[in-house]
Amino acid sequence: MTTFSSHFFSAALELRTSLQVFIPDQVDEDKPMRLLYLLHGLSDDDTAWLTNTSLVRYAENRNIAIVMPQVHRSFYTDMRIGNRYWTFLSEELPSLIHRWFRLPTEPENTYVAGLSMGGFGALKWGLNYPEKFAGMASLSGALDLVALRHQRPEMEVEMVPTFGSIEDMEGSMNDLVALLPKVANRDWKPRVLQLCGTEDFLYANNLGFKAAIEKTDFAYIYREIPGEHNWKYWDREIQTVLDWIDKKGDFA
Repeated sequence: MTTFSSHFFSAALELRTSLQVFIPDQVDEDKPMRLLYLLHGLSDDDTAWLTNTSLVRYAENRNIAIVMPQVHRSFYTDMRIGNRYWTFLSEELPSLIHRWFRLPTEPENTYVAGLSMGGFGALKWGLNYPEKFAGMASLSGALDLVALRHQRPEMEVEMVPTFGSIEDMEGSMNDLVALLPKVANRDWKPRVLQLCGTEDFLYANNLGFKAAIEKTDFAYIYREIPGEHNWKYWDREIQTVLDWIDKKGDFA
């Protein structure tokens, strides 16, 4: 197994940032290499998946390379007051990764997943650029931020500098529920895997998104098991994500 830790200057962010990359040592030459962008949560960084789970052990015998970028508390957006993290994620990062590591570029072998804030980021990326991904997965994601902001006004101290007002967010590229019907009628769209623990504080928010996506024709799997918003749950369910990628989204 090989992991790379890189500190580099980002033109989009105009500062030095970091990322982690896992590339398997042993690959099956008869199978394609897949690329997974794996996104961190609100209070984490690019090392969180490697530090808090057995991700490398779970991935070492699969043809899956994993890229874990650093975006701080940005919600994977070009912030109203702050840096251009969406531009970094969706434009600059893929270009750097393909140039540095020669990893896959074709959409049928490219996936994105994340936990909590990263679940939002993963589905945001997949819904805004559906032509770039075979699949997108959320673990305990904050998937309906419009509803969450209405329900939890104490969030506004962070949400307004990040996204602007609730009215600015509604119907925008950051409103995942509003994006669903716009993408659903496309010929190519990513498969969707949605995972959430039944004791998670975002469980009700996930059920709301589930109701919305079930009205569309996305190739979609929802799975809930007992679990909280913690690393014990994410360590278990990242294995589900890797299995889903291995089986091309087709498992019960």
